[in-house]
Amino acid sequence: MSDNKNIKQKKGQINIELDEKIAEGIYSNLAIINHSVSEFVLDFVSIMPGTPKSKVKSRIILTPQHAKRLVKALNDNVKRFENAHGEIKDYEQPPIPLNFGPTGQA
Repeated sequence: MSDNKNIKQKKGQINIELDEKIAEGIYSNLAIINHSVSEFVLDFVSIMPGTPKSKVKSRIILTPQHAKRLVKALNDNVKRFENAHGEIKDYEQPPIPLNFGPTGQA
């Protein structure tokens, strides 16, 4: 069996491969978002209780156009999820002091 999982494609579509390491995913409970004129930078962090220091686990850099498409796709998926499973509760979190420069949070 191959180490890659192939997503079946229709004629004219791109064949996307997902290797086993990437397929495992990375847990994140904090996203730090920065942007410039030409790009959006999304840093994904996993903060654990009792751990004084956390590291960025993954960084994704997007063009502004792709960032906007991501927001739309994520919003559409959240709506579909809530239609199937009920409203996702958004619990208030105390602000987390970050020593990371001026940023926004998601």
